[in-house]
Amino acid sequence: MKNTPQHAPPSDAQQRLDIEPVVCYPNNTLPPYDKPFYNNLQQGMQLVDSITIPARDARSFVVPAGHVFRIVSVEGPQVGDLNLWHKDNLKERFFSGKTRALHGTHVSTGDRLWSNLPYLRPMATVIDDTLDWYGWDQFGGSVHDVIGTRCDPYTNQALGQDEYHYCCHSNLTRAMLDHTQFDLDDVEPMVHDVLNVFMCTGFSHDTHQYFMKASPVRPGDHLTLFAEIDLLGALSACPGGDCSNEHSSDTSKCYPLKVDIYKPLRKALVGWSSPNTNGYSRSHGVDQTL
Repeated sequence: MKNTPQHAPPSDAQQRLDIEPVVCYPNNTLPPYDKPFYNNLQQGMQLVDSITIPARDARSFVVPAGHVFRIVSVEGPQVGDLNLWHKDNLKERFFSGKTRALHGTHVSTGDRLWSNLPYLRPMATVIDDTLDWYGWDQFGGSVHDVIGTRCDPYTNQALGQDEYHYCCHSNLTRAMLDHTQFDLDDVEPMVHDVLNVFMCTGFSHDTHQYFMKASPVRPGDHLTLFAEIDLLGALSACPGGDCSNEHSSDTSKCYPLKVDIYKPLRKALVGWSSPNTNGYSRSHGVDQTL
C-alpha cells in the first residue's frame, strides 16, 4: 500500500485534481501506418530462417532491412523478452521508454519500435498480432508491454531471493556474448529494456504497481514485425513461462519460442526505403564557434 499522506489538502485541491490531462506526445504527425503496404508484403513472402529459443534461455538472430520476423508460440503459453539493435551499430538499440511515450504501454499492429537517442527512428513496425482481440481486460491488463524492464538477477537479489542465472537479463547477456564474442563486462550493458512479447500486464488499480497475469497466448499465436533497418535481435523465453505466478526461478512451466524470418517479394517493397536517423542537429544550443 502507498503511504498515507502527511499533509492536508489545500483549499483548491479538488480544482487541481479536476484538471484534465493532455497527451504528452500526440503522434498524429508521424507517418501513418500504411496498412495496404504491410498487408501486401506478407503475401508470397519466403521463409529464409527459423530460430528456436529454448525454454529459460535466449538466442540472437539477424533480420535484414525489408524482411519480416515472426515470433511464434509453438508448444505452450510462453512469454518472451525482445531486444533489438542496429546490426552494424550496436550503440543504436530499442528505446522502450520512447516507444511507450509515443504509442502507449502496450503495442500492437501499426505501432513502431523506436531506437534510442540520438538516432530515434523506427527500427521495426508491428504488422500482425494474433492477440489483438484481447484489448484491455477488467484489471487494466493488455498484451505486449513496453512497461516492464525484464526480469534480472539484481532485482531478484535485492528482494532477498537466491542467486539465479536464467532471468531474461542473463539469458539475453549470454545470447549477445555468443554473437559478439566480446568480453562479458562489455556485453552486459548492451542489454536493455525489452518488449515483453505475449506478456499480459498492467498497473493495479489500488497500489498502481506493475502486475502480470496468465498470458492468453496459445500455440500458433504470433507477433509479426517488419524490419525497417538492418536488425540484430535477441529473444529470451522467460523463466516465468506464461507469467501467471512468478518468474526468476525454475518453478513455472516453460516452453520454447520460435523466430521465423521471411523475405518478401521484391515487387512488394517498391517505393519503400529504410528511415534515416533523426534529423536533429545535435547542437543542443551550444555555440560551436567559440
